[in-house]
Amino acid sequence: MNKSLIAAPVLLIAISAGARNLSVDVDKSHNLWWNAPETPVLNLNLTDTLGAPVPSRLRVVVTPDTLAAKTVVERAYDVMAPASLAVDVPVGAPGFYRVQLLDDGNVISSFNIGYEPTNVVSLPDSRPDFEAFWKQAKAELAEVPADVTLTLVPEKCGRTRDVYNCTYRSWGGDTIDAVVIMPKEPGTYPVQVYYNGYGGQPWPFDADGRPGWIEMLTSVRGQFYSQPRNTYGDWIQYHIDDPATYYYKGAYLDAVRAIDVLENLPGVDRERMYAEGGSQGGALTLVAAALADGRLRAIAPYIPFMSDFPHYFRIVDWPAGPVKAAAREAGLSDEQMYANLSYFDIKNHARNITCPVLMGIGLQDPTCPPHTNMSSYNLISSPKELRIYPECGHTVDYGDWNPRRDRFFEAH
Repeated sequence: MNKSLIAAPVLLIAISAGARNLSVDVDKSHNLWWNAPETPVLNLNLTDTLGAPVPSRLRVVVTPDTLAAKTVVERAYDVMAPASLAVDVPVGAPGFYRVQLLDDGNVISSFNIGYEPTNVVSLPDSRPDFEAFWKQAKAELAEVPADVTLTLVPEKCGRTRDVYNCTYRSWGGDTIDAVVIMPKEPGTYPVQVYYNGYGGQPWPFDADGRPGWIEMLTSVRGQFYSQPRNTYGDWIQYHIDDPATYYYKGAYLDAVRAIDVLENLPGVDRERMYAEGGSQGGALTLVAAALADGRLRAIAPYIPFMSDFPHYFRIVDWPAGPVKAAAREAGLSDEQMYANLSYFDIKNHARNITCPVLMGIGLQDPTCPPHTNMSSYNLISSPKELRIYPECGHTVDYGDWNPRRDRFFEAH
């Protein structure tokens, strides 16, 4: 991979600070990830917070992101700040690693690094009936008439585009709420759908922001614009005991139904249909591309959710905690729980994606960790590009991402 696609120069910035007497800046000009034959090297600038140099013992401890109890690298240095150190971190295996810097036992900085991210391997674990399950699910969706309504909202319309409240029906008869923004001038236009994050609230939009596009801000059942209709409680726990009625069967089919609706709107160029979303919206973007029979021309998911559950649940407390609690309440073993979740694991859908993909990930993401993002990305066989944001947590740098996404869609 051409690293210039995913590395941006970054100044020395403190990732975290505060502890005994040392403060540390980590040089991120290498963006905190490396490819073989490089060995990861942490360039550290140490300063003293007490106003006078004090001898300190700096420890560097590195653990795999999926196995916090295992130390793969440990270094100790007797230092007198100010000082600069170059610490080699020969992690060896592809993956993501947690680095902790300790001053006399006190953590003064903690952050992720990556090594060979595009070689992270997490094999699909789909059940033998995975394809049949989703074929039947799509057949069930096809039997539900969309019953689309568009209602003009004059007070939200702009100079070049009109704004409509939109409703349509999806699997199980659920009503989905969305907003559609359409150019006033008759013609044929490219279209982009935005899928919502987990529990996200509707955001403000500019009716004239993209005058040459049709845009849809859509929901999945019980969320976003559809949250007043929620009957599912905590969505991710709902019917974890049964893939046939699990919340995300309906939510994933809602993502497909949005494509059904879009391609039948007036003025839509069916050859130029695109999708984007972050977090849960990133998962919905990926699954829509996998299930919508090649109708999407290109997609731009970022920090995607719902991927690589067995590893995911080793790294995070949420959603692992509530999902495991719901599984225990339903009498499921961990093995049964993961088997049920495998139908909804994005890594198991990744190989069915055929359109170009631009993915953005946050290297410091504590919610959808980079390991889980790469588990899906590395299984996509269609043309793809990756953007790693070394400082970002559960977000991307929108100042970079939005124009990058626009260029990517325009190129396709």
